[in-house]
Amino acid sequence: MFNDQSADVLEVMHELEVRDEHDRDNGTPHLERLRQITPDTGRFIALWAAAAPAGAMIEIGTSAGYSALWLAQACRISGRSLTTFEILPEKARLARATFARTQVTDVVHLVEGDFLDHVDEVEDVGFCFLDAEKDVYESCYDLIVPKMVPGAILIADNATSHRDDLQSMLDRVLADDRVDAMIATVGKGELVCRRR
Repeated sequence: MFNDQSADVLEVMHELEVRDEHDRDNGTPHLERLRQITPDTGRFIALWAAAAPAGAMIEIGTSAGYSALWLAQACRISGRSLTTFEILPEKARLARATFARTQVTDVVHLVEGDFLDHVDEVEDVGFCFLDAEKDVYESCYDLIVPKMVPGAILIADNATSHRDDLQSMLDRVLADDRVDAMIATVGKGELVCRRR
């Protein structure tokens, strides 16, 4: 999967990595920054997505589409597609350009809007990647878990880098008997949940 990436995907990933680093270093305002996952987190979520049970594959928080490019690899080998939700119009514009340049529009469907407004359209979730504003993590978790198929995987980014903001949610999830959960020390910390 990782050795089969096209030159276009590798080029766009590199450009997004450089821009993300530049955004972090030059004081770009918070909501304008890409704030994307690390490459090792990309590999991590792609492996989990490829191994997830049958069901809808969703991403909450697209940004410019970097994480969706990793998930698209899992889609290709599992015969599924990804629906990714982005609330900010400028980020959705960037993601559309990313997906067109990398020719993943056959497996990646972008929904521009708030996931919370679209949650009723989502059923039988096999995999979910959550990387949105931290103040909506708990609401998203509460809405997704009942829609997950047995064995489904939910991964939430920033479990260690934003631990102070997420601590009450993390405590709840780690004690939730509907899932088996742990925090993996990959990238910025990944909360990994498997639906029981």
